[in-house]
Amino acid sequence: MSAHASTATASPQHASVRTYIRIALVLTLITALEVGVIYIRLLTPIVVPLLLAMAAAKFALVAMYFMHLRYDPRPVSAVFVGPLLLATGLAVAVMTLTGAFLVFGR
Repeated sequence: MSAHASTATASPQHASVRTYIRIALVLTLITALEVGVIYIRLLTPIVVPLLLAMAAAKFALVAMYFMHLRYDPRPVSAVFVGPLLLATGLAVAVMTLTGAFLVFGR
């Protein structure tokens, strides 16, 4: 019985409903900011990197809480995050080579 008790205390508790509601509100706020950024002409030179950063933040929240990666062991999370970082770096490199970050043209 003591082995069962030590196993139960070793596993982390999952998030409560209140946490999920907070995450949903944060995701809604970030989405509203993404829509708002498009209409601010002053941010035109940095709109693409800004939107990419906000999308990455939303993805991280969804992956950590709704996909439960926050509560998985580190090796399982590394199997997910490692290729994701590689794909993100490749996508940014291709966008840079094709000039997608250039706002005013060449």
